[in-house]
Amino acid sequence: MGNEKKTPVTIDGVEYKFEDMTEQQQMLLNHVADLERKIGSTKFQLDQLQVGRDAFFTMLKAALEAKPEEAVTDVTVN
Repeated sequence: MGNEKKTPVTIDGVEYKFEDMTEQQQMLLNHVADLERKIGSTKFQLDQLQVGRDAFFTMLKAALEAKPEEAVTDVTVN
């Protein structure tokens, strides 16, 4: 019972114990942690989107530089 471990939290170089925080402080810390995870996930998704965009742009440039097919001339028959 007397050997309860408390979760250390370091903010700006100062260590706090999560369990010693008020409910409001715990809630705010949880929001910060959740937002950090979301920011990391969004950065990961942005990297994927940028790589995909770059790949499509490379394919577009290659298609624009490709030798065009022989043009078919319109022949009008009277």
